Order: sequence, then C-alpha cells, then structure tokens
Amino acid sequence: MALYEHVYLARQDVTPQQVEAFTEQFKGIITAGGGNVAKIEYWGVKSLTYRIKKNRKAHFTLLNIDAPPAAITEMERQMGINEDILRFMTIKVEEMEEGPSAMMRKRDDSDRDDRGDRRGPRGDRGDRGDRPPRRPRDDAAGEGAF
Repeated sequence: MALYEHVYLARQDVTPQQVEAFTEQFKGIITAGGGNVAKIEYWGVKSLTYRIKKNRKAHFTLLNIDAPPAAITEMERQMGINEDILRFMTIKVEEMEEGPSAMMRKRDDSDRDDRGDRRGPRGDRGDRGDRPPRRPRDDAAGEGAF
C-alpha cells in the first residue's frame, strides 16, 4: 500500500461537527477499501487567499492515509460529489510525518506568549533613537531655495 497526505476544505457554513462527520465518512471509505487513516488533524476555519465557489473561508482537515490507490480514488470521487467540500488535494509521500504537522506546530508557536517586551529600540513613543532628529524644512518660496 502507498502512503498519502490528503487535505480537504469544507465550506465555512458547515459546523465543526459536520466536518467531523465528513472525516468519519471518508475514513470509512478508506477502511472499506483496505487501507487505514494513520492521523487526522482538524486545522480549523482559515481565510482563503481567493474566493472558492463564493466562499472566503473554509474548514481545513488533514488526513495521513495508508491505502491502495483504488480507495483513494473512491474517496476523491465521493468528495467531488459532496457540495460542501470546496477543494481537496492528495499527495503521495515516501513516509508519514511523525508528530504534529507544520500547520499545528505553527499554531502552537503562535499560542506561546513568551516574546516579552516588544518595544525594542524605538522606546515607548515610537521614535527610533538611532538617527538624529529631523531638521525643520525651509519655506519653499524663498529662503535657502538656491
């Protein structure tokens, strides 16, 4: 059997429980086809770069799959029929990624609040401190123009 990473996008109108039901439905298709789903990650509702079928946001879900190609084909066929699935992409991989995916690691990193004081070299007023103060501008109509 081959290893795959599969990501699908569901409409923002559906609830997270419906997205979970879609995931279970697709997992059932894979297991019926002789494969198994090694990992499921729900990434949440995210903004899309551009509109897809009049949607600006979507529910993102990742599946790590170990299955024969026929099971993947059937799952993709079912996703194409489902009007709540906006897009999907399946990629064949050499090995499964252990632990959380890059998207989940990114979310964990942004959740940490250990950045400390963010004022930096500007101080509390926003002036840079590393350059001299500006000179007042000369009047455009005369003094010091030439």
